Amino acid sequence: MVRHRVRSISRKPAQQIGWPAPRRLGWLPAGLLLCIPLLLGTVAAPAQSSSSSQTPSSASGIPESTLQTPSIPANDSVNPVDRPEAARIERGGAAISLETNESLFQMAVALNACGYNPDLDRSAPVRAEVRADVNAALQASESARESRDDLCAYIAKHHLSDVGEDVSQYVSLALYLSPPPELMPNVDLPRLPPQAADVVNVLPLLRNFAQQIDLHYIWIKHRPEYEALLARIHDPMTDMILQTNFYLHKPPTTLNTRRFLVLVEPMFSPNLTNARVYGSDYIIVVSPDNRTSGAPVNLDQIRHVYLHYVVEPLVYSRGQAMEGMQPLLETVQSAPLPFFYKSDIVALMTECVIKAIEAHLYLIPQPPPKVPGGPKRSQADVAYQAAKAAYDEETTVARDNLVLADMRQGWILAQYFYNGLTQMQHSGQGLSDVMAPLIYGMDVQRQKHAAEQILFVKSIPPDPLSPSFSPTPHKIQGVKLAERDLMKGDIASAETLAQKALKDPSGDHAGATYLMARIDLMQGNAAAATKAFQQTLTLSQDPRTLAWSHIYLGRLYDVMDPPQRDKAIAEYKQALVVRDGSPDTKQAAENGIARPFLLPQQAAPDADNQPFDPTGKAEKEAYKPSAPQ
Repeated sequence: MVRHRVRSISRKPAQQIGWPAPRRLGWLPAGLLLCIPLLLGTVAAPAQSSSSSQTPSSASGIPESTLQTPSIPANDSVNPVDRPEAARIERGGAAISLETNESLFQMAVALNACGYNPDLDRSAPVRAEVRADVNAALQASESARESRDDLCAYIAKHHLSDVGEDVSQYVSLALYLSPPPELMPNVDLPRLPPQAADVVNVLPLLRNFAQQIDLHYIWIKHRPEYEALLARIHDPMTDMILQTNFYLHKPPTTLNTRRFLVLVEPMFSPNLTNARVYGSDYIIVVSPDNRTSGAPVNLDQIRHVYLHYVVEPLVYSRGQAMEGMQPLLETVQSAPLPFFYKSDIVALMTECVIKAIEAHLYLIPQPPPKVPGGPKRSQADVAYQAAKAAYDEETTVARDNLVLADMRQGWILAQYFYNGLTQMQHSGQGLSDVMAPLIYGMDVQRQKHAAEQILFVKSIPPDPLSPSFSPTPHKIQGVKLAERDLMKGDIASAETLAQKALKDPSGDHAGATYLMARIDLMQGNAAAATKAFQQTLTLSQDPRTLAWSHIYLGRLYDVMDPPQRDKAIAEYKQALVVRDGSPDTKQAAENGIARPFLLPQQAAPDADNQPFDPTGKAEKEAYKPSAPQ
């Protein structure tokens, strides 16, 4: 059955993890449990063999540098203290769970408070609501702002260039934490994943930040929105699991020693999928996309991880047969596969099996013809049969093309396993029945010869289990594109894009107004800039935009003739109240309070816009004391 609760994922095989996973991870059980039993009793399929069910699972796609650890038995005879588990798993609980997790929530909120802003326009509304509550709590307390600044300074110091990897290190750590307010690792430091251990010292700062803004209260306040998201995902995900199990003839299991968990955290970007495998536990963290109808998450990504959960024990339990298949690795050395697949025949074979299953489950975009009904059903039946035959033929062609594309990417056994699964459908057997004959009965030399004839493509799509996986490349547009043009000095293009956003009812009006205010400054129109900055303060909820609008207004008051120093100081003080966690914001506001802003002496004043650059690069020059009169 699929059950609710929250969580996150990243990818490391059971036989290749350099640490045992913790026994418990801090979870707050969801109040709403929408449980639908996976009723597969009508499927006449034999149960998996004992060797499969007790074989440790292993995820493929892990870089060669990943540390390795011995296999972990997946049976109840293992000492509960020694048995690795990736999350707070309840003994006797559901094998497949859809969950939420407060520890992960608090970590995600911390990242958002420190400038993690990707895809805000695509995120579920609860993300903006939580950010607004956090900003309100920060504005109400200087000690809260100081705790946020300390936290953000640490995060900035440990920033990674890849956004997915940057987030993944904190997700990994969150999976090993006890529930708030303790937020303590539930294993010793040497047993933490390396990427989690690298940022473990963020925890004291996170605990202080969470306490200062009462983050637990914010979590409780927004639980109904989280439960609503789980409810939207639950039924489509359950249907997907049912359909997959039905195709594989996989019976419902009563063994709960292995877990497949889908963790929903809307505070992350919908464009990133974070998945990992710890011991016998498979975990995937997803974030809902507010622009999609139906299930707000990518079910294909979830199914891909679920297929690893199902297939890997069946392949790894036949490890003794893999030695004779090593020659197949020679044929993929020129393929655009990650090195891991080129060096591990078991990982390569596992992924090929999964590719073959996904091809068999692929459906063309067009809906199938509807079965005719009513009194004239007999007359419409002929037309229906013709339409159904055409639909089936088109689906078959699309699936064949998908297998060919997989082969050209380097998954050289996709066709072999696809053909084997076709025979499985005709015989009525299940995947656990045909896996052993397919592996042991493979003609390795024949498959090697066939692989040598393949002309590989030069690149492949990213692995859904890669920490930096993005299903759709991020396209810069709108106000963000205008910001980039402004930084490049293309003021005309930036202004055009900003005006377009202002005319669009769904455009980023706050960002466009803020950008127009800075353009007015660059063009020397102080009155228009002042008005635009004041409008920005009423439109925006972004702390950085609000703070720098106040800073710019303070500078404008400072350079007026005559200067309006009292108003300027008031603006600088307000900037400190609403500021973000970046040090340049705080420094600029404090400098403005300490002494009036002065325009630097320039040969061509309108050619240098540094004083109004929110990066603060002109601070040192702009605040030089005036020469004595």
